[in-house]
Amino acid sequence: MNQALPIRKPRPEGPLSLSLVVPVFNEEETVHLFVEAIEAVREDVIAKMPEGGGIEIVFVDDGSRDRTVEKVLACRSDHLKIRLVRLSRNFGKDSALTAGLAHAKGDGVVPMDVDLQDPPEILPEMVEAWVDGAYVVNAMRMDRSSDNWFKRKAANTFYRIYNKIAAYPITPNVGDFRLLDRQVIEALNMMPERIRFMKGLFSWVGFSPTTVGYTRTVRVAGTTKWKPWSLWNFALDGITGSSTLPLRIWTYVGGFIAVLAVAWATLIFFRTLIYGADVPGYASLMVIGLTLGAAILIALGVIGEYVGRIAIEVRQRPLYVVADAIDCEDAAAPVEVAAVKKAAASE
Repeated sequence: MNQALPIRKPRPEGPLSLSLVVPVFNEEETVHLFVEAIEAVREDVIAKMPEGGGIEIVFVDDGSRDRTVEKVLACRSDHLKIRLVRLSRNFGKDSALTAGLAHAKGDGVVPMDVDLQDPPEILPEMVEAWVDGAYVVNAMRMDRSSDNWFKRKAANTFYRIYNKIAAYPITPNVGDFRLLDRQVIEALNMMPERIRFMKGLFSWVGFSPTTVGYTRTVRVAGTTKWKPWSLWNFALDGITGSSTLPLRIWTYVGGFIAVLAVAWATLIFFRTLIYGADVPGYASLMVIGLTLGAAILIALGVIGEYVGRIAIEVRQRPLYVVADAIDCEDAAAPVEVAAVKKAAASE
């Protein structure tokens, strides 16, 4: 059954609230640094919000195997509300981000990386644009010199290919770091697909964005969890989830090969009539056979990518499973985290 998008409505009167959604996976070294950085800009952010307002941080633990959960529960702040959504295992960043958007309570929501490559210092500028009427405020990476050469080239290539074939292009050099109004969040929360490419979903919901720029810095601690193979699979999910052009291309490729085959057959027919039959060359047969075989296998591979995603969607499994949702100021002390996990498992 089709669902209508939420009707555009005015923002609520009075203080606004802001949620920072922060997926974490084995980030025990960075959690406290992130909270400290948000504390440092809190007053500047509040100053941009009418009648003040509140800020909450929603950490989403994506199946960490280190002390990330303990570090989050150990965080305390007199000015920030800190909550933890702990998933039952590692579901992937986009699924963790989806869980965070579903649990965020703010009038505005900002997905952020915990490694501080998304600088909290530009949050006041983003909030100001939001208060002035923007429903989406994109943070664009104006300088990516902190990334290595391979990552910069791979990202630029992906954006070019994606935007040429996608029905709803995405803004280059804009990651998940952006401010989304509550109306946008409600639209995103209605999307049920299991294979998530959040940048594509952000683009699909519409709402003309405002853009602010920033310089991307290096991680403050820890190591990236994105490996080349993970980035490749991420790119495939983005392309297959946003366009059917890779399937349509093979219709044209097949038609082109058919035209060549007819032309070649016609040439052979008249050549035989004029010069008589000759023995076909082994080399030409091998080239034609291998070319057609390769084309067929590539086409089957592309079809397989889409069929595999269809199989995942029709199973209708949950996108993620929440083990705990904890308000950190009400949570047990860090030394009692094991007991908290055990109690949650028995419920």
